[in-house]
Amino acid sequence: MIKGLAITPPVIGRISIGHLVQKGDKWVPEKDDSFSLTTQVQNRQGWLLHPLHQQLVEAAANGKIRAIPVRLLFNDSSLNFRAEYSAFDRQTGRPVCIGNGEHARQVTANGMEDVPCPGPERCSYAKQAGCKLYGRLNVQVEGQNDELGSFIFRTTGYNSVRSLAARLSYFEAISGGCTRYLPLMLRLRAKSTTQSYRTPIYFVDLTLRDDDSLTTAISSARQEAERQQEAGVDTSQLEVIARQLLQNGQFEDTDEELPQLLEEFYPDDEGPEPQTTTTPIRQGKLTHKLGKRPPATTSTPV
Repeated sequence: MIKGLAITPPVIGRISIGHLVQKGDKWVPEKDDSFSLTTQVQNRQGWLLHPLHQQLVEAAANGKIRAIPVRLLFNDSSLNFRAEYSAFDRQTGRPVCIGNGEHARQVTANGMEDVPCPGPERCSYAKQAGCKLYGRLNVQVEGQNDELGSFIFRTTGYNSVRSLAARLSYFEAISGGCTRYLPLMLRLRAKSTTQSYRTPIYFVDLTLRDDDSLTTAISSARQEAERQQEAGVDTSQLEVIARQLLQNGQFEDTDEELPQLLEEFYPDDEGPEPQTTTTPIRQGKLTHKLGKRPPATTSTPV
């Protein structure tokens, strides 16, 4: 195996919050109050919509996807959701420092070094480099055909990271490590705070399906885990390999993803930095179903 290359869960699509709007002679990403599912193919207008997006739009109220039925790839929460403090070079987009609040890997003149990580608020280097909380969630969307593929949701939002990390840890603990077999729902929630001037703040959460109780879902998940084990599906070994592959490299993101990371972390405007991933999508008949809102929106996704 090639060393120094982090092998991440296979991605067949992206989950994002937002759409393209035309301002002058340019198409620019705008935050939205619904999910978008895109492929990994893009043209000059942005990312192309995934076929599952249309199915979810047709089933959603007002054509807005506020909930996505999902399952997880692994039982281990740290494999499904990776969150860390991250800083990127604003010119090249390459990571320069990645930390967990205790230890960090930092690119210096002497190469890669291990340094203490007190967190962005207490680190002078973090303030200079623009360090932010950065989370990546891999889920399988109901209806996809690839049993080992996943959709990735990226976020720099504190509320989304905290909610997803807590939910995944709770589900793993209460199900006895059978999270992979739980039918779940990725939801877009809203709240308001004094910092948001009491306008809606959107964040992503993970819950059970609407018709499932906790006891029923866990009972079914454990039965499914036993059935797959009897069939020879070795989830434990899958997680061992997945963990080794992720640890094979210093940083997770690849060169082809760097331009998008720059847009997400360091937007051109001088206003408040976005805290939830926005991925532009191709404009078309389906795009308009995402909901045309007044240009001056009062919502702030987090």
